[in-house]
Amino acid sequence: MSFKGIDHVVVRVGDIEAAIANYNKILGIEPDRAHSDALMADQAFYRFDNGTFLELISPTQDASPLTGSLNKLGDGVHTVAFAVEDPKATAESLSASGVRTIGGAFVHPAEANGLLVQLSPAS
Repeated sequence: MSFKGIDHVVVRVGDIEAAIANYNKILGIEPDRAHSDALMADQAFYRFDNGTFLELISPTQDASPLTGSLNKLGDGVHTVAFAVEDPKATAESLSASGVRTIGGAFVHPAEANGLLVQLSPAS
């Protein structure tokens, strides 16, 4: 199990247009935009030269899996994704050491002080 660094950070927001305006001022760049039907959410991706990115995500329906955490916690960091050589093997190793994982690619927030940790393949 080898963590290589941070791959990306996801920030959940209630108003994606306001968040985009804020980050455009901070970063001085325009994001790529997308919509995820699976997550029922709008997304904005700020991509950086080193291959990392910042994702803003906002649920578009009450049934979105993001709605609960947005309602409970408000706007804020939702996920930090770490680059690892083999996400599945890393998740299995973490599980074997007693760390609760979700779906073979995430560490449960209860294990990481409320933060959802994602295991992303290193590029």
